[in-house]
Amino acid sequence: MTEPTRPGGTVPQSTAPRGPVLQIGALHPLVEETLAADHSALRLPADARDREDFLDRHAGEVRVAVCSGRTGVDRELMGRLPRLEAVVHFGVGYDGTDAAEAAARGIRMSNTPDVLTDAVADTALALYLDVLRRFSAADRFVRRGEWETTGDYPLTEHASGRRVGILGLGRIGRAVAHRLTALGCEIHYHNRRPVPGAGHRYHGSPAELAAAVDVLVVAVPGGPDSTALVDAAVLDALGPQGFLVNVARGTVVDETALVAALEEGRLAGAGLDVHRAEPHVPPALRRLENVVLLPHVGSATVQTRRAMAELTLRNLRSWLADGTLVTPVG
Repeated sequence: MTEPTRPGGTVPQSTAPRGPVLQIGALHPLVEETLAADHSALRLPADARDREDFLDRHAGEVRVAVCSGRTGVDRELMGRLPRLEAVVHFGVGYDGTDAAEAAARGIRMSNTPDVLTDAVADTALALYLDVLRRFSAADRFVRRGEWETTGDYPLTEHASGRRVGILGLGRIGRAVAHRLTALGCEIHYHNRRPVPGAGHRYHGSPAELAAAVDVLVVAVPGGPDSTALVDAAVLDALGPQGFLVNVARGTVVDETALVAALEEGRLAGAGLDVHRAEPHVPPALRRLENVVLLPHVGSATVQTRRAMAELTLRNLRSWLADGTLVTPVG
């Protein structure tokens, strides 16, 4: 195969020796152990001063970077790695990598789709049930001894048979819709364009979708194109009886607008697995009893993370062998 042309010439043909590999940030133990044992991978230091010294010595050697989707390879680091050919992501998201810059430089990217779909969809369902029925809050009520001192817990919202909007009807969005259909929910959705054969009602904008439903589930990819896609206008369209569930990326929701809507009673509640500046979560969100907060655990099952690790390594081995990726992005 012929490798893509990049500024300054072409990268080596697929039959040329490839390596070394650069690990960026912490990864699944299986990935880290295999990178070290099988590929003698370099590891980018976390400390800024050590990183500069490291790049001065090794930047010209690196051909493949392996990282999580959140860590990624930004424009600045990409510019420091003149021979970089591929970025192999552990995760379905890759918003930590400057995808436009990678495309301009002819750098290929991979991710780990499909293997985490069910785990993330299960998380969305759990958040959906929790934020409507207030199970986590009721648990805290019991643990504080309030059941004994104040009587029954307040009534909550029915979860079955609701109108639910899916923002992003991709693999995960469709899996969420499938689960909610089993609860008798009426599914609506918004994508950049209608999905043929989806069997659900399409709406032309996020705000239009939000206005038509009781609960909005966010499942779009992260990145510049979806930043603050759920803004104040969308939250206002969802309204004071509406609920938000986010299993996408924290950057997809305008966090400031979300806090204001919740504090002012313009939104009934939110279930959030992801946050804008992880691991920081605003104190205002942590104080609210009508908000369910998870520490980005959507795909965090033993089985899913193992499958993600294996697919990450398959992509790496494939690239090193012949310059192809098992699950390329784009």
